[in-house]
Amino acid sequence: MCRQLAQRGYVVVLGARDAAKGARAARQLGGDIHPVQLDVADAGSVRAAADGLDRLDVLVNNAAILYDTWQRGIDADLDQVREALDTNLLGAWRVTQAVLPLLRASPAARIVNVSSGAGALTDMGAGTPAYRTSKAALNALTRILAAELRGDAILVNSVCPGWVATDMGGAGGRPVADGAAGIVWAATLPDDGPTAGFFRDGRAIDW
Repeated sequence: MCRQLAQRGYVVVLGARDAAKGARAARQLGGDIHPVQLDVADAGSVRAAADGLDRLDVLVNNAAILYDTWQRGIDADLDQVREALDTNLLGAWRVTQAVLPLLRASPAARIVNVSSGAGALTDMGAGTPAYRTSKAALNALTRILAAELRGDAILVNSVCPGWVATDMGGAGGRPVADGAAGIVWAATLPDDGPTAGFFRDGRAIDW
C-alpha cells in the first residue's frame, strides 16, 4: 500500500510498532515514505503519532492480529478475544479519533478500514471467533463513521484485500500487491465515490 500510494505522488506515513522495522521497511520501499512508531493498542503511542502530523488526507487502518483458527466461540479464550478487539477494532477507532481534526481539514479525506470477508455476516460460520467478531465490528464502525462524516465529505469504506501472502496469511495467498491495490483504490476515490461500502478489488461485496 505504501509503495503504491507513493508511486501515485502521496507523501506516506508508515506506522509500525517496532520503529527499527518500520525504518527498514521505508528504506526498502523507496519513495516519499516516512516511518513513525505506532502501536494502535496504546493510546499514548497513537497520540504521539498523531501529534507529529500537520496534514492528513487519507487514513488506512490496517493493523490486525490473531487469526485464531484454533478457537471456537463456545469455548474461546476471552482474553484472546479482548486482545484481538483492542487492535482490530479499537485500534482503528483510536487512530481515527486522534487524527479526525486533520481529516476534517482536508479537502478530500478518505478513511479505509482494512477488513476481511471472514467478518461478513452473510456467510458467517463456525470458528475463528476473535478475528471474525473483530472484523464484523470494524465493518459496523465503518457504517457509523461514514454516516457521521458524510457532512464533512469524508468517504469511509471497508475493504477486504482477500487472502494475501503476508505473515498472517501465509505463502498460499495472492500477491501482496494485488491485495493492496483494492485498498489503494478506496484510498484514492474521487469526490463522488462510494461511502459506507464493503469492497474487494473495487467491487462491492456482502456485509
